[in-house]
Amino acid sequence: METTLKMIYWKGEKFWVGKLLEHPEIMTQGETLEELEENMKDAYTLMTMEDVPDQHEVKELALNV
Repeated sequence: METTLKMIYWKGEKFWVGKLLEHPEIMTQGETLEELEENMKDAYTLMTMEDVPDQHEVKELALNV
């Protein structure tokens, strides 16, 4: 399953820093933009899939809010 998310990022004093707009609690850094992207993917996976077993199912839900 592929998920597309938006990352906001900026250059700090030493590192590139970023956070996900859809999950602002997920934030990380990297020495390069490429490292930042890889770190963000890892952080997202850890935060959202850490307790999910390898054998799982996915179902889309429609919510009327």
